Amino acid sequence: MSVSTHLKQCKLQSLTNAIAETTYIIELSSATSEHNSSIPKPKQVESMAEGHRNVVLMIADDLGLMLGCYGDQTVKTPNLDALAGQGARFTNAYASTASCSGSRSTIYTGLHTHQTGQYGLQHGLHHFQTYEHIETTPRLFNSLGYHTGIVGKVHVGPNSVYPWTHYAPSMTRNVRTTAAEAGQFLDDSLKVGKPFHLTVGFRDPHRDSTRGGFGNDEPDVQNIAVQQYLPENVVVPEFISDVPELRSEMVEYYKSISRMDMGVGLVLAELEARGLGNNTLVIFVSDNGAPFVNSKTTLFDAGVRLPLIVRQPGFQKGVVNPNMVSFLDILPTCLAWTGATFGSIQTEHSDRSPRRRGRSILPIMFEQEFLPESEWRQHVFGSHTFHEVQNYWPTRFMRSCKFKYHRNVAWRLDFPFGTDLYCSMSWEGIRNAHVSRNDSQDTPELTIGRRKLSHYLYRGPEELFDMEVDPEEIHNIVQMPEYQDVVMEMRAKLEEEQFTTGDLWLYRDGVSTISTLWAQKQGLKLPDRFDFDAKRPANMEEPHWKRPERDPDNVKMLGAG
Repeated sequence: MSVSTHLKQCKLQSLTNAIAETTYIIELSSATSEHNSSIPKPKQVESMAEGHRNVVLMIADDLGLMLGCYGDQTVKTPNLDALAGQGARFTNAYASTASCSGSRSTIYTGLHTHQTGQYGLQHGLHHFQTYEHIETTPRLFNSLGYHTGIVGKVHVGPNSVYPWTHYAPSMTRNVRTTAAEAGQFLDDSLKVGKPFHLTVGFRDPHRDSTRGGFGNDEPDVQNIAVQQYLPENVVVPEFISDVPELRSEMVEYYKSISRMDMGVGLVLAELEARGLGNNTLVIFVSDNGAPFVNSKTTLFDAGVRLPLIVRQPGFQKGVVNPNMVSFLDILPTCLAWTGATFGSIQTEHSDRSPRRRGRSILPIMFEQEFLPESEWRQHVFGSHTFHEVQNYWPTRFMRSCKFKYHRNVAWRLDFPFGTDLYCSMSWEGIRNAHVSRNDSQDTPELTIGRRKLSHYLYRGPEELFDMEVDPEEIHNIVQMPEYQDVVMEMRAKLEEEQFTTGDLWLYRDGVSTISTLWAQKQGLKLPDRFDFDAKRPANMEEPHWKRPERDPDNVKMLGAG
């Protein structure tokens, strides 16, 4: 397929953004000016070395592509729309996993969760943690002499692995409080005379502890006015069914998004008030897709294709970039922005931490055409194993511009519901929308969006979708004869990435090819099939899985146990 054809397939048309309501803009402007009036006029430019290159990374919580600059004509997000107009908006940016802690860990490490141990949620009984030997954003930037900080939601651990020097965790949705804490961090950076890397973790637009709310009734946000919405005006995403309960939740979700957008504006105002905008790389991203069934916790595009907006000082503005990028590219991009070379970045864990899989996007930041594979790797790999501790369902994906391949390792298990999604009023509305009134008959097949419920719960070991004609990933073509070359190519790319990264869920004959490497080197043969076959238990007949000659990155951590 030619590059020009790829371009036509992959480049998304830039959409004109709706202008925010006047009252909303006034609210943001007055809040910003009121807070900035208390900031002393510092000698900021004098105290900050001219060569300093700073980073501000802002992460939304459970935000899909529901932004004005990404084509949603109802939700009001003037600050993010403006940020996109000042830099580059990526239309093919992908998380590796669709779960909060896991996704954040990939952003902070440039590694997949199966490499770091942050397999699922960090908090409470789930208690997934990042391995002690992993290099992370704060470790790396601390080693470079940066002032590092995190404000708001953290959701990774332990603290020893993520040693931010300014640690201000908070679950507040009060974006004024969050911005003020960011301002304090900036003041501290100016006082110590160091360049900085600041992460701001917004709580919005995550669900709250009710069955249909998004924090809009919480006490700490009652004095924050946001845009109001009507159920009949919301845009119902293609991936979910249109029921009244869903529209009611979308109204609350939109409000939460608008409040988060206000927070982005307030944080940027803190940056500008200190004269730091001209030497600070600003990145905005979400951790996973929208918190609805058929999106969050899935590796469908609704769960992992997410907003990524980057503003690089002094460069082209208003770029819409169609090239394939991974969230694993964010950390390498931040490191490249500092000017540090790869060999100059050393921590006490450099000899044990796996090689980062991402690459800096700075060289292609302002490309507006789809580059050939020879110039940029136009495929993305993702890895999901857990959400909550009881939500075990290991699955991997390989995404090119045209095709999406899924390898569902535990395909014999039902796909699990995340607790907040199962308990939501929107799911309750969907599941009861077409209940049969005759108890002697089965309910007609339920759909979530256009996906059959049975296809959501029960999936085969492999899935292949043509994303050009089937962007919702409904029609699995993995068994169709005319696509077998594509299946083999995508499977090979996925398994190459699995082996290189030491993914224990690269399975043959129902066992891990990685954890059994020591035995394979002593003569163990693995039948070349995904699952163990109780009717054909023998392992001496061909074909056998052929392991690569090289070892995976984590070979030093493997053994017979």
